[in-house]
Amino acid sequence: MKPWWVEREIAAPAGEAWALLVDVERWPAWGPSVSDAGLDGDAFGLGATGWVRTAVGVRVPFEITSFEDGEEWGWKVAGIPATDHRVRPVTDDRCVVGFGVPPLVAPYALVCRRALATIDGLLTG
Repeated sequence: MKPWWVEREIAAPAGEAWALLVDVERWPAWGPSVSDAGLDGDAFGLGATGWVRTAVGVRVPFEITSFEDGEEWGWKVAGIPATDHRVRPVTDDRCVVGFGVPPLVAPYALVCRRALATIDGLLTG
């Protein structure tokens, strides 16, 4: 099933937004459901693995299952397909950041909207 996309236009270059989305150590800064995260290796890309600690303290593994550098990535969390993450440039200093939410967890879109607002604040001050 195709994900349902939640998006927000942000007054920041696409490269800055992308850098934030792939910086595992910064996920807790914008992800309301993530309290900590770590990457098993040095490179974030297709096949990369790591772990996230949820807001309720549960630590679960993740794997990056799709990856287009600078554009989009998706993952499985605890072996379950989770959100996709996308950045599209609008102009040199504006982009659209979005999360693709699997239809079976559509209510999670509300969490993604909150994350987008936080990302906007982090990128625009």
